[in-house]
Amino acid sequence: MADRIQRIVTGLPDLTKVTGVWAVADGRVAQGDPAFCADLGIALADAYGSGQMWQYRSVFDHLLRLLATTPGSENAAQALRLVSSKAVTSRKLDRFTASLLASGQEAEDLAAAFTGPASEELRACLVHELVLRGVAVEETPGIAGWATSPHWRHHPLGRLPLTLSDVEGLPDLPRYGPRGSSHSMPFGPSERRAPVKAAGAPVPSVQETTTEAAATAMACAVANWAEESNGRIEARLFDLAAPLDAESVPNALLTLGLDCLSGAGRKPALSVSVLPPDRAWAVLFAAASSGGAYNSGSYGAYGRLAAWQSLAALAGCPEGAATSEVEARVRDCVWHGFDAGTKWFEQVAWDIGLTVLSPDRRRLAVLAATDTD
Repeated sequence: MADRIQRIVTGLPDLTKVTGVWAVADGRVAQGDPAFCADLGIALADAYGSGQMWQYRSVFDHLLRLLATTPGSENAAQALRLVSSKAVTSRKLDRFTASLLASGQEAEDLAAAFTGPASEELRACLVHELVLRGVAVEETPGIAGWATSPHWRHHPLGRLPLTLSDVEGLPDLPRYGPRGSSHSMPFGPSERRAPVKAAGAPVPSVQETTTEAAATAMACAVANWAEESNGRIEARLFDLAAPLDAESVPNALLTLGLDCLSGAGRKPALSVSVLPPDRAWAVLFAAASSGGAYNSGSYGAYGRLAAWQSLAALAGCPEGAATSEVEARVRDCVWHGFDAGTKWFEQVAWDIGLTVLSPDRRRLAVLAATDTD
């Protein structure tokens, strides 16, 4: 086996396609020899991991996906061994691996991640990737002890609950395979959005209260669109001199001087609709976890965290508020989705418009984001 691996490693830079190496790996796993794939991946990482040539990237990705998405405890164990190699270990790889494993393996077959070679980051991500898939981690042998231990509560993900809230519902999650993945996109320009009829009552006077900290917090879920892709973000906050009727939100949006709605009105028209809180969470989660046009996002665990951070900031919750407090506040707010055919929105597939009216109807938060390929 060592000679076969060495021949593949030595010849990899000369290959014009790597599907033959993929086929060898597929055959080994089918024959019950996943260790070959982990050994090959580690050898390739030792030889080429720092260079990142395309042949290496393609083969390593296939090996990891193959091991992680082929059901079986031994396949999962070898995937963990592969990503624990010193030549490849990284926080981003841990996040990706956790998402792969949670989607491809039974929870009981992932206990090795909490006793064998796996980083604390991978374990923390894996816990919440499983939670997102409805797994009762507090009751799963081999996982419950680590998941319920207080030792990791300092971790950024430690503040998230170990069960899904009603607002989260059943999240749309990516589907993985050895040769790729797919995911739903609950945002984008809408031709079917039923607009809310604008009320005739005047809009109270408005004062913008946006701070850099508030804008950053509200935009947490879509930050990756601007940082890692071609996106634009507008996150702004306004105080109203008197309570605003929920029916007057469309009128109010047109008076705020929003960049994303510059020129909106009759042509191009502004489209606004009431949005249930769980739909708003789904949009934020998809943006954070799956990313924009040119990036892959933060994956499920950190996507969940970012969605809650944006949701909390939009609803006006104090920093550090518990998820239960955020959920209660979110349900008392009035949520709308909006879009418009303005030049600001790219009108490709990645468009988001959210506005949130506080329970006292005197605070209006707006988040818009767009990206393009």
